[in-house]
Amino acid sequence: LTSRHNLLMMNSFIRITALLLASLNAANGFHIVLAGGTGKVGRELSSKLVEEGHDVTILCRNAFLAAAPSKVSSDFGWLGQSFLEKYPGIKLRDWDGGDLLDIVGQDWVGWQDDTLSKADCVVNLCGGFTQQREMATERIVRESLRVNPTALQITVAPKDEELRMISNVAVDSKMNRLKLCEDMVSQNCINFENMRLQANRLEEECENIKQVIYAKLS
Repeated sequence: LTSRHNLLMMNSFIRITALLLASLNAANGFHIVLAGGTGKVGRELSSKLVEEGHDVTILCRNAFLAAAPSKVSSDFGWLGQSFLEKYPGIKLRDWDGGDLLDIVGQDWVGWQDDTLSKADCVVNLCGGFTQQREMATERIVRESLRVNPTALQITVAPKDEELRMISNVAVDSKMNRLKLCEDMVSQNCINFENMRLQANRLEEECENIKQVIYAKLS
């Protein structure tokens, strides 16, 4: 009973601390971290957030290629030099992507301490339906709990019915993987939101993500 009481008290303390920090940061803008934010959703969401006075750091597996003037590889996300010059509030940061055996960035060491530790909110936009998605989610959750347990965690995934329409291979396995990633967040993080979106409504859904951030951090 005592252990349970102590755990409840600790969770209450963490929640109150998170609310106080959010109130202090709201006046100066939030620091939002987008993991896997070099795709269409990341481009739209990051530009909206920066336009409204927030700082955005995008965790990507190869910042050099993501910032190149032209897209040079279909294997990695790309935002482009002109986009980043237009939105100087968006920064790129190499990270390991959760797979320590397949690191492709040049300067990935220490991303947890210099980026994750300062985040008010972490939005997981890592795409794909392979084990890579699980590893990225596990890495974000584990390191967040270590350096910044009060940060808001948001996962973004397609709705089940949309997934069935866009994919005809191993659909059940993909759906289970999405659920596993969501459970990883909901069972370990005290401040979270698991969002299921429609890919063909990009602007509307990015606005929904933004409103969830504001609602959870206000």
